[in-house]
Amino acid sequence: MRKLGLIGGMSWVSTGIYYDRINRIVQKRAAPMASAPMLIESLDFCQLYALREDREWEQAARVLSDSAKRLEQAGAEAIIIGANSMHKLYDDVADAVDVPILHIADYVGVALKRAGHKNAALIGTRNVMTESFYRKRLVAHGIDLLPPDMGNVETLDRIIYDELMVGKVSRDAERKMKTIITNKAQEGADAIVLACTELDLVVDVNANILPVFDSTRIHCEAAADWILQQELVD
Repeated sequence: MRKLGLIGGMSWVSTGIYYDRINRIVQKRAAPMASAPMLIESLDFCQLYALREDREWEQAARVLSDSAKRLEQAGAEAIIIGANSMHKLYDDVADAVDVPILHIADYVGVALKRAGHKNAALIGTRNVMTESFYRKRLVAHGIDLLPPDMGNVETLDRIIYDELMVGKVSRDAERKMKTIITNKAQEGADAIVLACTELDLVVDVNANILPVFDSTRIHCEAAADWILQQELVD
């Protein structure tokens, strides 16, 4: 098996989800006592929380790039970034190292395409939903995306930052997510992309009005494929 590096801590909740899922997949596919060879650097999320200004993003790019360099120097043969929103900095981080970085949105796009979906709604944090860095990756795989609803953006940011990222799961958040997904179906989406690592804590991926593509699960599958040298070419 190959050794994977994970840039985590964004949040610690999502990092735990990544570690658990990748190892469960590797154990299932390789051997009952197998565990994934991984290096994890868990960053302090206080430095990377709710960034707005260009200078803040520039500092975040330096933090993630330095993290990637440390993982590479420690022996990681590929790297994943354990946060959808931080893929805004993908190009900066990729330029800082010589090992590949597995882009979460590319694998989501491949999964949607293989399943035959062409019109999806993207649900995540503000920058994921409203900026181009994530959306253009899905569009490149032939996926049309519904425009973001700014009312949903505010609601989702509250759920994600104020609750899920600190480990709080509420029934109210579950109800609000179900309403958002139902509305997206009425607006014409034929699939939902959960583009926030923690959202599956309040969304039943297997029991919704629309097929739900959980970016975290898809990213973890891709990571396990890479560790086990079983990558699929689109």
